[in-house]
Amino acid sequence: MYKLIILIEPPDDMLTFEESWPTFLHQAERMPGQVRETTTRVHQMLFGNHPIHMIHELYFPTRQDLHEAMTSPQGQSAGQLLQDITAGRMTLLIAEHREDSLENIRKYTTGKSDADTG
Repeated sequence: MYKLIILIEPPDDMLTFEESWPTFLHQAERMPGQVRETTTRVHQMLFGNHPIHMIHELYFPTRQDLHEAMTSPQGQSAGQLLQDITAGRMTLLIAEHREDSLENIRKYTTGKSDADTG
């Protein structure tokens, strides 16, 4: 699975950003091929030099699906709106996404379950 990761810096005008965000979501949710979407609001930055207000992720089955969504009329419209509401204060990343359950990971890293170590 591939995802478009949007890192949004703290906006200068929080009220205008928050009022415009649902319009962006409506546009982004219409991008073809999208199978999942997540929004993360950052409450505290613990370390680093790149302040982030929000992380938004759009998931697609393949990299080609992601590319087609971004170049679609809906993707272009969502991208322009995102540019407008963030005043360009954002970063876009394309990443391959893989997940595994912690239970499965522990089987292969420690050879023991939590019950064995308690």
